[in-house]
Amino acid sequence: MSLYEIFRHFADSYGLVVIFGLYLLLCGWHFLPRAKSHVEDAKNSIFKEDDDV
Repeated sequence: MSLYEIFRHFADSYGLVVIFGLYLLLCGWHFLPRAKSHVEDAKNSIFKEDDDV
């Protein structure tokens, strides 16, 4: 079995599961209770340099 076939088998069988799990983890990270302050900072960051208000 060549290296290409090994990587291809991994991508076909486990790669999609790993990528989907990483996607769910990164999307869910935003909704953790301890992330609330970071979310608020990111939400209001576009207004920090606003002098017109």
